[in-house]
Amino acid sequence: MTTYSADYAVYRDDLAYMQDSSQKGVILSRLEGKLLEIRSYHINWESYHQGNMISQADYQFISHYDKLSLDGKKQLFEKDPEQCICTMMTLIREVAKEHVIQYTLVMLDDLVVLDKDRVKMIHETAEKHKFNVWPPLRNLLNRDDPIIMHVASRLLAKLSTFSKVRMPDSDLMYYLNWLKGQFSVPSNDYLQSAAECLQWMLRIDDYRLPFVKIDGIDSLVSVLLSNLGFQLQYQFIFCLWMLSFNVEIASKIGENNVIPVLADILRTSQKEKVTRIIIATFRNLLEKPEETKTACVSLIQCKLLPVFNVLINKTWGDEDIKDDLEYISEILSHSVQDLSTWDEYVAEVKSGRLEWSPVHREEKFWRENAIKICEKNYELLKVLVKLLQFSTDATIQAVACHDLGEFIRHYPRAKPAFDALGCKELIMERMAHENEQVKYEALLAVQKLMVHNWEFLGKQVKIE
Repeated sequence: MTTYSADYAVYRDDLAYMQDSSQKGVILSRLEGKLLEIRSYHINWESYHQGNMISQADYQFISHYDKLSLDGKKQLFEKDPEQCICTMMTLIREVAKEHVIQYTLVMLDDLVVLDKDRVKMIHETAEKHKFNVWPPLRNLLNRDDPIIMHVASRLLAKLSTFSKVRMPDSDLMYYLNWLKGQFSVPSNDYLQSAAECLQWMLRIDDYRLPFVKIDGIDSLVSVLLSNLGFQLQYQFIFCLWMLSFNVEIASKIGENNVIPVLADILRTSQKEKVTRIIIATFRNLLEKPEETKTACVSLIQCKLLPVFNVLINKTWGDEDIKDDLEYISEILSHSVQDLSTWDEYVAEVKSGRLEWSPVHREEKFWRENAIKICEKNYELLKVLVKLLQFSTDATIQAVACHDLGEFIRHYPRAKPAFDALGCKELIMERMAHENEQVKYEALLAVQKLMVHNWEFLGKQVKIE
């Protein structure tokens, strides 16, 4: 099994260069197709010089540079890289015309694409000439033109990751929030470009925790729950894989709803690269954190052991998949022997996918474990309430009503918290639910609650 690191070597050719030929055509029609058009622009640089919008030095350089062939531009850059970088950054900062900004951004991006070491030269030039590369590009993220926004985003990602220079915290948080916002833009034609930028960013460990702190994991899960093509699925799961190399984050992912979502994708995946990245993520979740029990329980709860056993016997083009599958299956096979019914119940509730598994109906389970629902400041009770409030699935609603009723029946001392969270009102509302099973379980839960109230009143009468 290959040992992956967080270095750039992890990416090999994976990062944004693994699309098959048909997918490349899709990308070309979105962003790259527009960039080809922009490269053919003819800018009247003399008019900007005459209007005192650019200096004599910038005008002389850009008017000459613009007329050259690709080889000629390369030679001129190598001859005077500082002037080239200074001129392009000045145009980005000072010129307001959209087509000029587009053209300049594409020129600068082309320089970086040809040689990643030029990012280091950009930072060295900025330090020498005392200008800041981040604010001008960051400000372009607010423009109405999507081409300007997304080429500026590409440059920000490359400037942040292709050298040892890191984006300052204030610019970083702004940029990560902007990227996250792109994931929820309806019918976003440039979603693939935003995903690609996040892939670049998350290869750097310094950027992973800041992304998680702005609810980045939830944003990735949300977009994976939408109707994505396999390439976007791969890119967003790739981001989760990158996050899973961080020990602290790997623990959070195991506690999140990530595993059930990836399990669903794994079952229906027809593309080896999607399967490969999911399996690699699962391995990290079982290998990186100090405490992996939560991830083990979640994987078992998703009933993935039989799936892994089937996948192990398939023929794969990538041998790493089989190695990862064997490792995961061995860990889970040992873990399942030590799995308690309480562990299973916690994993089920946290997954948000309640079903009528045997544990819900076991009297002994509730008698022994009802008090545990109060642990961690009533964490599980709050999850059950949230599911009852927001889930549209009738089975989840019915099971939540049942479990809340059993909880208060077996541990009535939690009634203050039960009432504070509005459990009684939520259950009573479900008595008018259109689904018969939900109505029935809500009625039973209310009866259990009423029995507790009568017992409490009886005790009060005896005391008096």
